[in-house]
Amino acid sequence: MISSLLIMNAKGDVVISRQYRGDVSVTAAEAFRLKIVAAKETGTTPPVANVENSSFLYTRHLNLYFVAVTRSNVNPALVFEYLKQKVLILKAYLGDKFDESNIRNNMTLLYELLDETMDFGYPQNCAIDVLRLYINLGSVKQQEIVEPSQLTSQITGAIDWRREGIRHKKNEVYIDVLESVNLLLSSTGNILRNEVTGQVMMNTKLTGMPECKFGLNDKLVIDKEKKSAKSGVEIDDCTFHRCVRLGKFDADRTITFVPPDGEFELMRYRVTDNVNLPFRIIPNIAENGQQRIGINVKVAACFSDKLFATHFVLKIPVPANTARAKIRTSFGRAKYEPEQCAIIWRIKKFNGKQECELAADVELMQLVRPKAWSRPPISAEFQVPMFTSSGVHVRFLRVYDKSGYNTNRWVRYITKAPAEAYSIRI
Repeated sequence: MISSLLIMNAKGDVVISRQYRGDVSVTAAEAFRLKIVAAKETGTTPPVANVENSSFLYTRHLNLYFVAVTRSNVNPALVFEYLKQKVLILKAYLGDKFDESNIRNNMTLLYELLDETMDFGYPQNCAIDVLRLYINLGSVKQQEIVEPSQLTSQITGAIDWRREGIRHKKNEVYIDVLESVNLLLSSTGNILRNEVTGQVMMNTKLTGMPECKFGLNDKLVIDKEKKSAKSGVEIDDCTFHRCVRLGKFDADRTITFVPPDGEFELMRYRVTDNVNLPFRIIPNIAENGQQRIGINVKVAACFSDKLFATHFVLKIPVPANTARAKIRTSFGRAKYEPEQCAIIWRIKKFNGKQECELAADVELMQLVRPKAWSRPPISAEFQVPMFTSSGVHVRFLRVYDKSGYNTNRWVRYITKAPAEAYSIRI
């Protein structure tokens, strides 16, 4: 596992270090400083280097390098996650923009955090809410007095992301299913890439230590129950927050967890089959000689007429030597923006099942050396509330607590296409 942890400044000087196994020499750290940090190789090479039979994995925060050194075959994802959590912990104690001087002025705090978050090279408790209960030398304030027995269970127990004794006047759970559509069509209409990446965000305001059961219309669960006439969605892969009990999910595909208090990301998923595209875009580009281009684009909304899209922006590229463009649209506003070398079509509200059309006559300036137009793809940005392209929806959320209180549940769906993700080649 991890042999030592180093925090270096921009020059490669060690600000603070902690040896966990004693099998990495000082010369190895010096060699890493000369070959990587001092040689300014950190931004151009992968953040993993092998120096003198030792592996150096590092990440950067402002002008500081957090370096983990090991001589064994470790899981790099685990090491980078630990380094990320270490940065977040120091942000909580020293502020978001902590630097070398903050570390040198809080050496005692740093050594305590280094010892509590790692034991003999194995990552331990990295939950800020638990660390603040018994390490209180920085700016993180202790909120309340905790009984020693309760503190011990939080440090050594499995549920370190939620403390006991939480009280709320209203017990509510907010669920956001956020999806991003990634589409790439060829000029002939063939699908080159078509997938949906989604995340389930939750904001829980629950009293006590409740256990939650969360269900999606997963195809494996639907086929197993055989109770619903609707077919489920085939989820290709998913990752969960560490509060989810993976053993139960592997056994019967139920998502069972004790939620953290407040906002957190419950899971991420990806779907590649049977994706419902929100918009169908049909472009027609005609080059009339070297001085004119005719553009005609039709856009049709494929979702229900009870829904609507917001902030619809269509970017239609034109040659860099465009002089002017005469544009006509059936809806919305469009204009030629020379800095983007494109016609930008904006529609504030795009109703479902609606069709819109844009026609443009583009005049080009004559070039001394004519150059063929590369024809970049058309791209769209939009946001569709209460719609999911993958078809994923929340089937249930059950909250179990000893007191048996009632819980209000709120679910929201949003499908969006970020910049350059929804593209059609021309």
